[in-house]
Amino acid sequence: MPHRLERDLVDPQTYRLVRTDEYLWREARALGVSRRRLLGLAAASAGLAAGLGLRPSRAAAGEAASPVVKAAPPELFNRYGSNLEMRWEQMYGRGYVVPNGLFFVRNHTKTPQIEAGTWTLTVDGSGVSKPLTLTYNDLLKLPSVSVVRYVECAGNGRSFFEQAYGKRAQGTQWKLGAVGVAEWTGVRLSEILDRAGVKPTARDVMPAGLDDLKVRRPMPIAKAMADDTLVVYAMNGETLPPDHGFPARLLAPGWIGVQNVKWLGRIEVSDEPLFSPWNTDSYVLIGPDYQAQPPSKGPVLTSQNVKSALEFAWDARVPAGRYVLTGRAWAPARIAKVEVSVDGGPWQIASLGEPNIAGAWVRFRFDWDARPGRHAIRLRATDEAGNTQPERVPWNDQGYLYNGVVEHPITVT
Repeated sequence: MPHRLERDLVDPQTYRLVRTDEYLWREARALGVSRRRLLGLAAASAGLAAGLGLRPSRAAAGEAASPVVKAAPPELFNRYGSNLEMRWEQMYGRGYVVPNGLFFVRNHTKTPQIEAGTWTLTVDGSGVSKPLTLTYNDLLKLPSVSVVRYVECAGNGRSFFEQAYGKRAQGTQWKLGAVGVAEWTGVRLSEILDRAGVKPTARDVMPAGLDDLKVRRPMPIAKAMADDTLVVYAMNGETLPPDHGFPARLLAPGWIGVQNVKWLGRIEVSDEPLFSPWNTDSYVLIGPDYQAQPPSKGPVLTSQNVKSALEFAWDARVPAGRYVLTGRAWAPARIAKVEVSVDGGPWQIASLGEPNIAGAWVRFRFDWDARPGRHAIRLRATDEAGNTQPERVPWNDQGYLYNGVVEHPITVT
């Protein structure tokens, strides 16, 4: 079976270790030194790769001020330049998916305007035997599938690092609204790769966008060939909106948001490991608890973790009374339970609704007798793999994957 030996690379830790080892061995051969000697140099100096000119330059810092295409009134979104954070109170009483008009937006620059009639998607590289180019109409004619999955920015929850550590992590200070579930329709990436003659020796696949920065990020062939990894052209039964990747985007369920590259223009398939600034300089863990893994500055982020949020305005003021509070919890695996604690009290089990889809989320509810005063609601979700939201998350400079238990403040009058 092709790629059988690559299937374990979907596991994040295995992926990091294998790719780092392969990189070091390849560079040792290129430099004409022994692998042992290169490993010794790497251990002695974390700047070895940079000194040898092996790292790509860092992506441009900061966020573009250009507006997104969709309407973004302040009652629907918190706005951070060209990024939009969904306000969780807008999801109260709504259905399972997030409407396109409420879905968060994470842009590295501005939303590009691309015409379907001139757009093409190229699939090439050393890992395919029959490179191909698809037009928009070509893509629409291929066998289609639909899946319900969440997409989440790796920095979702970043602002809580400041609460925990007294200092800000780099990047947009999201609370918990940089996540959304939709029904995505498109073509399995495996279908497209098979038509391009993917080789048994293929190792990595790198989708690249047509935005100003040409965002691109590799993933192992096993993830690319997964049944729910798609090239998407529709969202919630509508043509993919410009802010969400029109004409086509990648969907890589369970992996960090940047892997779900928008505005696809090229998919490179390689029989060698691939690297880009988005898995060497950014979207890696940099901090006192993490070590560099050349050519990356730290462990490379892949899968998301378990989180939960309350469908209530942040720091809301409400009258006293009895409330049915609702929220959503999500993870790559199905959610097994959600617990609630009010004002530091004991953890209580919330009621879970249906559906409860792995790689999407579950809705939950609980009763609350709101009495006058300042209150803090705490949530803690656990998935079926046994992962539970922790009390505290280790610091990392770029503020990724914060999924610790947080206090949702509410004032009752």
